[in-house]
Formats: sequence, C-alpha cells, structure tokens
Amino acid sequence: MITGELKSKVGRVWDAFWSGGISNPLEVMEQITYLLFIKRLDEIQTRKDRKATATGMPDPDPFFSDDQQDLRWQNFKIKDPEIMYGIVADGVFPYLRRMGGGESTYSHHMKDARFTIPGPNLLAKVVDLLDDISMDSSDTKGDIYEYLLAKIATAGQNGQFRTPRHIIDLMVEMTQPGPRDEICDPACGTAGFLVQAASYVQRVHRDALLGVEQRKHFNESMFHGFDFDSTMLRIGSMNMLLHGIENPDIRYRDSLAENAADEAERYSLILANPPFAGSLDYETTAADLQRIVKTKKTELLFLALFLRLLKPGGRAAVVVPDGVLSNSSNAHRELRRMLVEDQQLQAVVKLPSGVFKPYAVVSTAILFFTKTESGGTDHVWFYDVQADGLSLDDKRSPLLSEERLGVRPQGDPLTSEELSKNNLPDVLARWQERDGAERGRARTEQSFCVPKADIAAQNYDLSMNSYKETVHKEIKTRSPAEILADLEQLNDEIAKGTEELRGMLT
Repeated sequence: MITGELKSKVGRVWDAFWSGGISNPLEVMEQITYLLFIKRLDEIQTRKDRKATATGMPDPDPFFSDDQQDLRWQNFKIKDPEIMYGIVADGVFPYLRRMGGGESTYSHHMKDARFTIPGPNLLAKVVDLLDDISMDSSDTKGDIYEYLLAKIATAGQNGQFRTPRHIIDLMVEMTQPGPRDEICDPACGTAGFLVQAASYVQRVHRDALLGVEQRKHFNESMFHGFDFDSTMLRIGSMNMLLHGIENPDIRYRDSLAENAADEAERYSLILANPPFAGSLDYETTAADLQRIVKTKKTELLFLALFLRLLKPGGRAAVVVPDGVLSNSSNAHRELRRMLVEDQQLQAVVKLPSGVFKPYAVVSTAILFFTKTESGGTDHVWFYDVQADGLSLDDKRSPLLSEERLGVRPQGDPLTSEELSKNNLPDVLARWQERDGAERGRARTEQSFCVPKADIAAQNYDLSMNSYKETVHKEIKTRSPAEILADLEQLNDEIAKGTEELRGMLT
C-alpha cells in the first residue's frame, strides 16, 4: 500500500525528472528502478557486512569486491555531482550489466540497460531524494511502481497495472507452492507472483532448501516468467535477484503468439493475472491455442495456454474477468465445460469490483483448477469476497491497522467485526474446509459448494449469482384501506389549517 509520505517523496523524484528534461514516463520509471536497485544492493551488503563482523566469518559472496567500494550507494552519494555522475555512468551501470554472470537471464535483460539521466545536477538531486526512501520493506519497490503507473496516462490501457500484494498472497497461500514445484507466470510483468511464491517457499520450506540440489533448483529452475515488454523483464529480473533468486528464468516471450510446444506440460503451478486486452486476430495467435479453443478473446486464449503449459496434476490460480464466468458464447461455454468436465475445477473466488482501483474497475474472480485430462470435478467451492481490508474507492485506504490486514494478520484471530472488513483470512480458512464443513453450508452464506451436476445444468455458468440464494425478509405493511383513511385525515387537517390561516389574514 502506497502511503501518503512515500507518495510525496516519489512525486518529488518524478517532478525532478520532468523538470530535468526526461518526459517519457516509462523512461522515468526505469531510471528510478535502476537507482532504487543500486540503493537496495548497498543496504543488503551493509547487513551482510554487519553479519560478517559479528560472526567473524567473511561474506562468501559479496555484491561488491574491495576494489568496487566506490560503486556502493553510501559511498558515491556523498561525492560532488560531477564525480558522482562519472562513477554511476562509467562504473555502476557497467557493473549492473555484468552482474549475475554472463549467462544469467538477469545479465541478458540488463545488457540493454542504459543510464539516460542527462546531467550531474539532476542525478545529485534524484539521489538525494531517493536516499530518504527506505527499501527495507519487501514491497516498497512494488508500491513505488504502483504509484508511478498512476501517473502514466496509459496505465489503464497497456495492462501494466499491478496486482495488489494481498491478492497475490491469497493466491499463493491457497496453492501452497512446494520446494519441488516449477512455477510459471506467462505474463509476469515485474514478477510479483514469482517473488511472493519464492517468499512462501523460503518461509514454509526453509529446511528443504538447505540441500544443495534443492537450493540449485530454487535458484535456477523453479521460477519462470514471460513477458514481451523489455522494461518489465529488466525490472522483474532485478526484483527476483533482490529477493534471493540468483538465476530465474525470466525471458522475452509473446505468450499468445508463440507456439507453446517447447513449453507444453512443463510446469506444476501457474500463478497469473494476465492482461485481458480484448481480441486478437487469428493470424497473430498461436495455432496450438486455437486447437484448444477457437476464439479471438485473450481471456480465453490465456486459459487455453495455462492448460497447455501445465503438467498433468499441475494446478493453477489465475485472475479472470467476470465475462469468463458467465458469457454465453460458444467459446466461453466450451472452455468452462473443459474446466469442469475434463479437468478438476476446485474454486471460484469472486473479488470486489474495486480491488484494482484506481487503474481498473473491472469485476474479476480467481479460478483454482488442476489439470487432470480425465475430469475429477465433484463440486466447486464459491466464495464472495466483499472486503479485502481496504476501501473500495480510488483511495484504497486501509480499514484496519497494518498488522490486521492481509491473509495472515498478526496477533489474535480477527474478531467478527474485523473479518467483515478483511475477508481474506476467512477465505483461506474456509478453503481448507472445502471438502469438509463447507459442503454443508447453505447457498445463502458467503461461501458454499455447488455439485458438478448443478453447474452442468446451468450450461457451466460459473458466476456465483447463478447459485446464490437470497433470503427475502417478510415486511408487514398496512392495508390500503388503512392508508387511505390516514390520507383522508391528513387532508382534513390540512383543509382545517388552511381555513384558520385564511381567517387570520382577513
């Protein structure tokens, strides 16, 4: 969540770039990201240095060697502007392009990174402003990126708005990534889903990552992200590296246009909120996706892609627009039928329509399914998220204190009043009971299960409103005769009052 203080600081940085001659919003965002990345590297190295001093053990893998100390943020920020400019342009950026090794995906994307700040004075001003922004929070970069997008006029059109972290957390917690998973986001952007999946694995499966082979898998073959925006690939690669994944598979790929044969049945978990841009021409869409579902709609093509990429037994949690759930076209209905009859559809979690404000007002849901190619859907669990902890207007203000927000609030369990403002812990708790107590819930509740036969009878409609039952309260009203009698009495009183007033005036 972007705080007012952070918004003000980033706004001043943005204004400095514009007044300094850089007016391309994406270029501004990229240059800010590079500088924050450099700053974060230095902060991490400082912690490593303190640990080495405390333990007496030298850092085995420092970011900066002894002869690279002038490249550290804390050292070049105190230099005169002209000297600082030379260090950053001729030392720091070449270092960033080499970082991670010549064969790493990080170095592949960073080879085109360019330092475009035009002069020493602008660099000194921006460094001074950024120096006041703490990067200790794991989501600060995402918060800054989110705010920058709000300042880009095309943010709502180019699909680059950010999935809120607490929604990503919910999807990760519900799918429970394991240390042996191969996780993919075919429209990864800044790699938010992959970063949170990595954080979950590090937290829950810490012991499993101690082994050499498992650690190698974590660093080199567990995380896969595709995008066709080179800026996003660079930002995503930096994000992953800062979160401890040394060589993730982050690469250029137009997921809907390129044949997926070389990626087919490769991944065990897909986490995604792909951009749903409307329609594509048949000629620009991969033929193997058209064989799964004949359509031009990107929302259906992405679902077809996910089915293509998943291994048998692989699972997915993906955000879809409401049209996927209820549109009556043959292509929409057929894809829903495939999920219900040919695969195992487990859940539909309806999200509030304001969850992506201020960038989009589209109504969405999260689909959870497992690829089986042999069916397996017995019943589908539905949950209607009515509150995610933040206001559903453009401001998205927190409704609870920070420690009581998110999927895993701190302290005691949320009270019923707190749960009414933050449904996410309840979603997770009831998801774990979807094959137990949830089966007996009435369809008037916030969550309930629907048998497959009922869904098939509704032409595989997956909108929650098609199954939710509304309890109508009986309202007792007076008879028409009583109401007319009251009206006659009121008319008499008005007439009497009017006559009295007329008498007083004559």
